[in-house]
Amino acid sequence: MTPAAIEKFFATLKAANPLPVTELEYSSVFELLAAVLLSAQATDVSVNKATRRLFPRANTPQAILALGQQGLEAHLKTIGLFRSKARHLLKTCQLLVERYGGEVPRTREALEALPGVGRKTANVVLNVAFGEPTMAVDTHLFRLGNRTGLAQGKTPLAVELKLLKRIPAAYLVDAHHWLILHGRYVCQARRPQCWQCAVSDCCDYRPKTRLPNAAGS
Repeated sequence: MTPAAIEKFFATLKAANPLPVTELEYSSVFELLAAVLLSAQATDVSVNKATRRLFPRANTPQAILALGQQGLEAHLKTIGLFRSKARHLLKTCQLLVERYGGEVPRTREALEALPGVGRKTANVVLNVAFGEPTMAVDTHLFRLGNRTGLAQGKTPLAVELKLLKRIPAAYLVDAHHWLILHGRYVCQARRPQCWQCAVSDCCDYRPKTRLPNAAGS
């Protein structure tokens, strides 16, 4: 993908969705951290279903700790790997209370030191909560980076670094959301919807695909 194509790609996505937001539901930085931690290998839909029950009951590190392992698990059963995620969230809450007075730290190093928080989760919190131009490479961003020619790489980190280098600065803060939403609803893994894609003419993959015929094949 050429620089001109990249500029057009993001200008088009911005025009269609000027203020993109995460589909995870939250009302505080801690709720966001908890939701992102719970979203690993799970859909936003399943996480939101669980946090709608959890957050009215416990939405601070102190309140989560008061639930204990079994109490927290009871709220997370709709999420895959809920037992291990409950353990990680409790350990994270303990560290937040002990080291940061219950507040979520604003540095990558501090975030990644929390149990269950890797680079992707830290990037989401830094971007969504604190407005930093980070790139959280999940399966959608990894697929789009490689498929479109925007940022090809064999690892999530390689794709992340190329995205940060190639995306124009004016689009960086919101690019993570645009790419996730585009990958989730248009440039899907098994059947990319190229025939209805607003940025198909910018994409290296598009010329290799075939439009569906009238029968929908």
